[in-house]
Amino acid sequence: MKNRLPILTLIIFMSGMINAQIRPYDRSGINLFEPQKKENVIYDGFRIKLGGSFTQSFQSLSHSNTSTADPGLVDIVPGFNTANANLYLDTYLADGVTLNMTLYLSSRHHNETWVKGGYLQLDKLPFIKSDFLDNIMNYTTIKVGHMEINYGDAHFRRSDNGNSIYNPFVENYIMDAFTTEIGAEINFSYNGFLALGAVTNGKIKGDILKGVEYQDASNGKSKPAFIGKLGFDKYIGDNTRLRLTGSAYYTAGSISNTLYGGDRAGSHYYGVMDANLATTTFTSGRFNPGFTDKVRSLMGNLLLKYKGLEWFTTLESSQGRSKTETEERKANQFATDLLYRFGRTDNFWLGGRYNVVKSELSGNDIKIDRFAFSGGWFITRNILTKLEYVSQKYDGFPLSDLRNGGKFNGIVLEAVIGF
Repeated sequence: MKNRLPILTLIIFMSGMINAQIRPYDRSGINLFEPQKKENVIYDGFRIKLGGSFTQSFQSLSHSNTSTADPGLVDIVPGFNTANANLYLDTYLADGVTLNMTLYLSSRHHNETWVKGGYLQLDKLPFIKSDFLDNIMNYTTIKVGHMEINYGDAHFRRSDNGNSIYNPFVENYIMDAFTTEIGAEINFSYNGFLALGAVTNGKIKGDILKGVEYQDASNGKSKPAFIGKLGFDKYIGDNTRLRLTGSAYYTAGSISNTLYGGDRAGSHYYGVMDANLATTTFTSGRFNPGFTDKVRSLMGNLLLKYKGLEWFTTLESSQGRSKTETEERKANQFATDLLYRFGRTDNFWLGGRYNVVKSELSGNDIKIDRFAFSGGWFITRNILTKLEYVSQKYDGFPLSDLRNGGKFNGIVLEAVIGF
């Protein structure tokens, strides 16, 4: 018993309640966006909260194409996919000071445990004695670290490896604007109005090595990325919520920008439109325009909620180039979700999504569109099951491209736990 006391003490200590201002990982985190300012948060000493997210899926998807690529599409059959899992450590370090760290325990791309990112969140500045700064911090949150960037609102409703509880559908957008970068972010909100400004290193990892120089293209050096957001988010009356935001992301050059390829965990559609099931082919069903150098992207989002009815729409326009290109290309995306939540506690939903991407790629104008229909049941605030039917088609890809004449459809069932 003596040898077990330190372990028992640690478990009791780490399971203590932490009233920090980090987004919950259960159902109560749905439709939360920027950090929420809470009043009367009492700091009563160092605390750690452990959290976790798990997703187990069964899929029955089929795919086909008209491409001459060799090898062709991999044969896939109905079956269970390996479960995805996340681990969260939220640490309350001081009054208004929280540290978040997220680990991927199991993912499509990596078999080993590895860190997604971490950041320090400042809702107060207790180490600076200033009434002026205290008043500013009543409406301001500062985040610093290697973290998920806050470009647009769609990333708040996406599936992130094991965390699928915020997403009413199985997969994310076709053009998935999500990445982690090193930088600092300032959020300001007052009476429904919000503003955000951020500066990052413009790439997914720290790197001081100069890249390859390409004549008339990349000079092998990365420039910072600038992110901004303006918006309005407020309840109009008792039952209607309106959120309208506009976001921008810009970098003049980067040797490895991953704004549309920064998800190192993977898609929740396994194997579709792929030649194999290797861990390197982990973005099934998505499209990356390949803007690895210069990027200029704009995203507008609308969330309108009336009682159980929920409408979320995204309009995105991006322009950029890879590090070997001298001319810029364009990629545009439109997506809209319509859901109806019902039941005694709105613990059921039915919904549909339309998502389309149009882009210039290798001299071709390509188009990818997707229809998805889903239904879900929150068995408890921590346990969710959802079923989706999806149909996706590809148009405009060259004959030698595996996606030429491509399409896939079928159903995916997911069981999700978040706490």
